[in-house]
Amino acid sequence: MQAIGELCLILIATTIAGHYSVRIGLPAVVGQLLVGIIVGPAIFGWIKGDEFTHLFSEIGVIILMFSAGMESDLKLLKKYLRPSILVASLGVIIPVLVVYGLSIAFKLDQTESIFIGVIFAATSVSISVAVLKELDGLHGKAGATILGAAVVDDVLAVVILSVMVSLLGTKAGAVDSSNLLFTFASQIVFFIAIYFVVKFLAPFLAQIGKRLFIPGGPTIVALILCLGMALVADSIGLSSVVGAFFAGIAISQTSVKHEVEQNIEPIGYAIFIPVFFVSIGLSMSFDGFLDDFLFIALLTILATMTKLVGAGLGAKLAHFTWKDSYIVGAGMVSRGEMALIIAQIGYSAHLLSSEYYSAIITAIILTTLLAPLMLKHAYSLKEN
Repeated sequence: MQAIGELCLILIATTIAGHYSVRIGLPAVVGQLLVGIIVGPAIFGWIKGDEFTHLFSEIGVIILMFSAGMESDLKLLKKYLRPSILVASLGVIIPVLVVYGLSIAFKLDQTESIFIGVIFAATSVSISVAVLKELDGLHGKAGATILGAAVVDDVLAVVILSVMVSLLGTKAGAVDSSNLLFTFASQIVFFIAIYFVVKFLAPFLAQIGKRLFIPGGPTIVALILCLGMALVADSIGLSSVVGAFFAGIAISQTSVKHEVEQNIEPIGYAIFIPVFFVSIGLSMSFDGFLDDFLFIALLTILATMTKLVGAGLGAKLAHFTWKDSYIVGAGMVSRGEMALIIAQIGYSAHLLSSEYYSAIITAIILTTLLAPLMLKHAYSLKEN
């Protein structure tokens, strides 16, 4: 029953924190992230972050991105594919170079400095999606560009990570180059297969769902597609959220879209999604915070500004207005679970030393907290 008690505590705390965050003009997700820091190891230590919270958080982020896919406009995503590639590319290159330079300035070795740059090249769009949904911003060109760029960013981060682990096999436990090629080939096949899922498989499954003699048939079938695509994406080295997002897009093109949307969102936002936001805060620790304060502060500032400027510049080069460019840049700032996963992989593979591990995790959490605030500010300027 301990897990039930933890879930009850999370739901009570996130409900109160989300309510008062919105009441004072902040995105609800900010309060939910802070709950994770307060109840987690960083402060009170009431929740440690075990298999239960990990499983619920995984389901939460999958449902969140599945919902984002269902709300996305496929025509807009296609229309803003070029800006998305520009945004993602500059949003990866600039953080890698600047964070690498900062790490070298703090006398870290070349390998670790490059890897820290790769960590902060990643974007976790799940936090931005929660804010965009709250602000009804998923349907505009900025929202479509953020979603498209996040997928491209995820692919670039995975490719860079795979290449690093392969090239630095002596430290990471050698990775066969043939396996690396197989991974890349699998990812290309996956993106090609998405066309057939959208065009043929999703409509076919939707029809099966409508014919089932059980309550919620279409929703169950849609969830099977969502979890299946998330599983396939994860198994070929991509983030599970990429698979879930495209599953949502596939379902959005079928006749069961509205029914699935009405059934999925209450489940996600009532249980799983709050646990996901709390789980990010649970990663926070204040161990060695004062000793590494300067490094954490500079890393947080540069990680935030390089993504904001890099992604925003990509949008501006694609002829967006300054206000829309700011929205796109702010929407790409969050590092969240993607950066945490890459950091954990690097730590396990000895590409990242224990000396700076806590400092890097702290900087990731701080950028994740700043991101929704910046995105809310960017939209407030847009409205004026």
